[in-house]
Amino acid sequence: MGKFIIKKTATGIKFDLKATNGEVIATSEVYKTKASCLNGIASVQKNAPRAAVEDQTVEGFTKEKCPKFEIYTDKRGEFRFRLKATNGQIIAVSEGYTTMRNCKNGVDSVKRNAVDSPLVEI
Repeated sequence: MGKFIIKKTATGIKFDLKATNGEVIATSEVYKTKASCLNGIASVQKNAPRAAVEDQTVEGFTKEKCPKFEIYTDKRGEFRFRLKATNGQIIAVSEGYTTMRNCKNGVDSVKRNAVDSPLVEI
């Protein structure tokens, strides 16, 4: 089972979703309040399991309805994903992956771990 790590930053509070192996699989924006951060976690828990996957690296890709994971290539040529809620707002993003397979594994891991992972505050 993974876990949501809630931690303060210099400018607010954010969360990381960690897989069972301790690797960060998704991270949030920096929120101004803990309540907003907790709402972000609740949104990931609600949206991730039912989110479609939109592979934007494929020419002529099919646009999916939100909630969805958008897989794209960043400026360094790495694969990344972002999770968008039903309202289209980005609620979590990934690190860069060197292969599409690892990126898709990251999406699957978020889907599995988001639902019942405990919250740990640092």
